[in-house]
Amino acid sequence: MTDHIQSTRRPIKRYFRHFTDYWLTDASFSILLLVLLFTVFVLPILIEYGHIDMLYVNLVFLFLFFTGIWSSKRKVFIFLTTGLFFTQLGLRLLRFSDFPVEFYLLERIVGILNMMIFILLNISLLFRDREVNLYRVIGAINVYLSVAILGAFVFEIIHLTTGSSIAGGDRALLGLDDDFAEYIYFSMVSLTTVGFGDLYPINVMSKMLSVFLSTVGILYPAVVIAKLVGESRR
Repeated sequence: MTDHIQSTRRPIKRYFRHFTDYWLTDASFSILLLVLLFTVFVLPILIEYGHIDMLYVNLVFLFLFFTGIWSSKRKVFIFLTTGLFFTQLGLRLLRFSDFPVEFYLLERIVGILNMMIFILLNISLLFRDREVNLYRVIGAINVYLSVAILGAFVFEIIHLTTGSSIAGGDRALLGLDDDFAEYIYFSMVSLTTVGFGDLYPINVMSKMLSVFLSTVGILYPAVVIAKLVGESRR
């Protein structure tokens, strides 16, 4: 009986090890890119036209946070990302349960912390070993899109704490998951410095965040390209 249990555990441990090792390889950047492209460009359309339940929207974000757990071998980051992930998971389960109290603001704050660490971990993976290849370029795009998602989360936090953040468009923001389409759109518009003008910040915090995203959007590609080119010549 003991030998049977041990023989069963070995393949499980092997598959688990392969899974954890995969997220530390360059190949994981490709899967992550697909998820981020879906989150930034497809998910807002599905939300806007009501073709997706908010539960599935939250599952997409939880998947991103879950991958962050496996993006480092350092115990401090594993412990931190695991704690934040399960905190986020617990808060979201409470929101979709029959529990009479919601912690929506706290949930979003934890989401921002999760996203910040997720970005830092992906930056560290991007420049590790001083190696430059196609996957590292994809990783740089992943960080760029992750910053846009982080910006959307912060715009939402500003709305939840002050009652307003951005205005314009054809509908008022309600401070719910449904507003993600507007937040990510304006975050991308700010980050890419396009500035269509259909949405605009209406308080000082939103204005400063918009300017910050525009600054990052200008400097990040230049810095990353210079860094990758410099590494490729060594």
